[in-house]
Amino acid sequence: MPINPDAVGAVGEETEISWTSKDSLLYALGVGAGASDPTGFELEFTTENTRDVPQRALPTQAVVLGAGNMPDYGDFNLAALLHGDQRIELHQELPAAGSAVAQARVAAIYDKIKAALVVLETSVRSHDGEPMWTSRAGLFISGEGGWDGDRGPSNTWKRPDREPDHVTGYDTRSDQALLYRLNGDRNPLHSDPSFSAMAGFETPILHGLCTFGMTGRALLHTRCGSDPARFGSMGGRFKAPVLPGQRLDVDMWVDGDTTLFQTRVGDRVVFDAGVFTTR
Repeated sequence: MPINPDAVGAVGEETEISWTSKDSLLYALGVGAGASDPTGFELEFTTENTRDVPQRALPTQAVVLGAGNMPDYGDFNLAALLHGDQRIELHQELPAAGSAVAQARVAAIYDKIKAALVVLETSVRSHDGEPMWTSRAGLFISGEGGWDGDRGPSNTWKRPDREPDHVTGYDTRSDQALLYRLNGDRNPLHSDPSFSAMAGFETPILHGLCTFGMTGRALLHTRCGSDPARFGSMGGRFKAPVLPGQRLDVDMWVDGDTTLFQTRVGDRVVFDAGVFTTR
């Protein structure tokens, strides 16, 4: 069965998710925390036993903590799937360790003619019923469009016609993907040179969500004074692959509590149409 547009609105069963202090430490290291802060090493994110420094979690860690039981939205070739965009909204600060209840739903399926765009949304709440975070992932599935369905909203994001208000950059490690994969995504595209070669890459590429997490660190430190409680929402589109060892620079244009941003490697934009809000 191909993609099923009638699956829009389908909701999966609630699932309990949990994470530990060690999970949060590993995620922080996986997105480069510590390596690019030689004075403080981001100790609140990379250690749990530093005197007078309580451990905190990086807000973007929420994207790896589980999506719940995803309802069925059709059958397709997994090789045709591309993670197109990612968005996350924090309703409260993410604790360094804890448990919660996640529920996934098919938020939308759009007909892009040569592909289908499936939007999956996960809502996470505490056991007391308080909302914790909401994430949305847009998946492009080649060859699954053309049923004369809704094309979806157009992209109205535009790079401001002025120099960025802030530019924050981090060097990625040559082994960044090997470290990040320990958060759960063991796709050999990011570790096996023979597999990445079959996909057309000279070397394994960095996980898109690692680029997302490193971008989130830049926004956290630059726009939130490094305080995760002020991190509101973040989203944008994956545009080009990153190789481990390359430098990421995040251009930011500030308008009140909203920041437009792009992440680039040199002059090449790798994460586009970014919108960030503070709380």
